[in-house]
Amino acid sequence: MARAIVYTEIGSPDVLHLIEIPDPVAARDEVVVRIEAAGVNPIDAKLRGGKRPSPPIVEPRRVGFDGAGVIESIGAGVQSYAVGDRVAIRDTVGTYASLLAVPAANLAALPDSVTAAEGAAIAIPAGTAYQALTSLGVTAGDVVLIHGGSGSVGQFAVQFAVTWGATVIATASPARHEQLRELGAIPIAYGDGLLDRVRDAAPGEVTVALDCAGTDEAIEASLALVSDRDRIATIVRGPDAASFGIRAFSGGSPVPLTEQELAWRAEALPATIDLIASGDFTVELGPELPLAEAVQAHELVESHAADGKIILVP
Repeated sequence: MARAIVYTEIGSPDVLHLIEIPDPVAARDEVVVRIEAAGVNPIDAKLRGGKRPSPPIVEPRRVGFDGAGVIESIGAGVQSYAVGDRVAIRDTVGTYASLLAVPAANLAALPDSVTAAEGAAIAIPAGTAYQALTSLGVTAGDVVLIHGGSGSVGQFAVQFAVTWGATVIATASPARHEQLRELGAIPIAYGDGLLDRVRDAAPGEVTVALDCAGTDEAIEASLALVSDRDRIATIVRGPDAASFGIRAFSGGSPVPLTEQELAWRAEALPATIDLIASGDFTVELGPELPLAEAVQAHELVESHAADGKIILVP
């Protein structure tokens, strides 16, 4: 029997339970992946805790969207993968498990130089960063302000923008500044005097702002610094973004992502794997916990008590 984390009611992390489930079987165009690592994302905890709406729970609800592992079996119609291939998973519910049936379209090949933990840490944060910056039209010569630059999405956003030739200013606590410098950003402490610090650091006008923090300070600073509101976006303040005249990409936004934006998020997974494999990107990994300790993983996510991506290992 396979094992999986589920919950049957909305609530605190304590509603998460490890249960046995029937081994999945690959349907047409699917493969079964033996999960070696599952990425823990804030959206997992928000759905479990009811901070993001979801349909009524009518059966034990699976958790997790990102993961990595080895293909154990293949369904009819799958030609691009073979049993034994290492893969990363995106946009597939239930990665907090030992085995999972995954559409082949939701996989990306994982080379030996990229660990399972790194592969499991990519899909949602890198996809969000890649799509947001692409939607905002970031190119060489832009001066990009990233609020919350030391978080998972923020770090990928910093690295994409730097790779594309932009100058990046990123807010974070002082303890995280050296790390942001290593990623190629100009680190700035948030708090009183933020506007002056950004203006002093920027080589010219700030042309793009991406809010990964969700604070009033981040929104207000972005509005004060960026003249074109179409080049300001949040991934956190979706419900009230329209009231500021800025863009929102998920983050509770009532406006769904477009087909093109979804395609960019999918494109990000193999692109990021290639950058990691070539040594051009780094992934900050945090605590690695057994699958049975999913409760603790969600407690860490909600309390912001751990730096780096939290990984569950079956």
